[in-house]
Parts: sequence; C-alpha cells; structure tokens
Amino acid sequence: MTTPVHVVCPHCDAVNRMPPMRLGDRGKCGKCHLPLFEGHPVEVTATRFERHVGQSGIPILVDFWAPWCGPCRMMAPEFEKAAARLEPGMRLLKLDTEAEPDVAARFGIRSIPTLVLFADGREVARTSGAMNAASLVSWAAAQAA
Repeated sequence: MTTPVHVVCPHCDAVNRMPPMRLGDRGKCGKCHLPLFEGHPVEVTATRFERHVGQSGIPILVDFWAPWCGPCRMMAPEFEKAAARLEPGMRLLKLDTEAEPDVAARFGIRSIPTLVLFADGREVARTSGAMNAASLVSWAAAQAA
C-alpha cells in the first residue's frame, strides 16, 4: 500500500490526504469541496505560506514578487502558464514581499522575482530573475527530480 500524500487546499487551506496515484484525478477538498488543483498559482499570506510549505506532501514553488516590480509583472502570466503545466505534481504559490516582508526577510530575498522550491518543508533550490513558462517548468522539474 502506498502512503497518502498531503495536499493543502488552495481555497480553505485544509490538509487533505490523497493516494499519490490519484493526484492526477484532480480531486476535491474534503472540507470545502472545491477542486484541489485548478492549474493556477495560489496567492498567499504569511499564515497561508506556512501552512502550504509546512504541510504539503508535494513540492511547492514560491514566486516572491512585489506589485511595483516590472519583471515580476512580466513574469506573472508565465508563472500562470507554468502552474497549469506543473500541477498536480507541484503547487505554485505567489507571495507579495511588500505585504509580507517578514517572510521575505526570513528567506533572505534580496532581489525579485525570486523563485524558491520547497520539498518536505525545506528549501531545495532557488533562482532569481524573470523566466518564461518553458524555462520555469524546465527549471522546476529539474530541481524537483
């Protein structure tokens, strides 16, 4: 028997248990009954960030960005496209460093956009600078392997 994977709901932040082979079925949350995967990045606060990174059994890719950042705004639609290609094997989050400076400081974010990949609650890779969707998917997949 395969150990279930924890998937944090992008809507209500409830932790759901799923068999790994069912991730592709794009199930619904046991609490709010909304889809667990919709192919879109999830905008998070500090509290939601902690929940997703700390409780998720799938890799989490976080875009640390700010509204005033031109390259961040240019990369936003590419990050959206990457989410559609990487889910359900990876959850993509967006964290506004202006709204959540303590989280950005804790992770030493000095330039934006910065992408940080987490697995099992720990940082496993990071890169800075805007990328197109193909580069994002390629980089994330290589780091998560």
